[in-house]
Amino acid sequence: MLEDYQKNFLDLAVECKALTFGSFTLKSGRVSPYFFNLGFFNTGKLLSNLATAYAIAIIQSDLKFDVIFGPAYKGIPLASIVCVKLAEIGGSKFQNIQYSFNRKEAKDHGEGGNIVGASLNNKRVLIIDDVMTAGTAINEAFEIIGKANGTVVGSIIALDRQEIVDTTTSQNGLSATQAVSQRYGIPVLSIVSLSHVINYLDGKITKEEKSKIEEYRQTYGA
Repeated sequence: MLEDYQKNFLDLAVECKALTFGSFTLKSGRVSPYFFNLGFFNTGKLLSNLATAYAIAIIQSDLKFDVIFGPAYKGIPLASIVCVKLAEIGGSKFQNIQYSFNRKEAKDHGEGGNIVGASLNNKRVLIIDDVMTAGTAINEAFEIIGKANGTVVGSIIALDRQEIVDTTTSQNGLSATQAVSQRYGIPVLSIVSLSHVINYLDGKITKEEKSKIEEYRQTYGA
């Protein structure tokens, strides 16, 4: 059963074409019947609603953390807008949550280094991003945070595709989120999953579109 914030998120995702249906070749080479691009949440209204969805999912998780870390590049605006929204709607315990992000290239002048924003030293860190596929980006984030003496306590994404990782690896049968959760011993939260997409959009997308998604899930679903 979806909550109102999840329904609103999916409605807006379809409306702004962040979630589209058709035939899309992914980096993995798989041909997906749907594509998700959070970059289309690109107005003040859309970003505010997006931040609210992330914030509610975080608040409901009851996860304890000090800093939201956004990996470059899409994680950068997400970390900042969600930090603001948590302060607005999360109550007193979220007023002092900090945010930080990394540069792709370290800076050798000014404050130096490749971390911008809050220090991660001895902090509990929540990683925020749009999606998680093979887990490559979050592996890099763990390395960056570890070097800065931070401790990752969880990760949150917008959409969990619930899709198995490369079947040639030892993680055969696990989704990217399951694999990361198992590898690092952390919860991986999401606003919605593919199951939510299929259930909520039933009747809002064509039967052919739904059938193709179901077939894709039968082949690649975790």
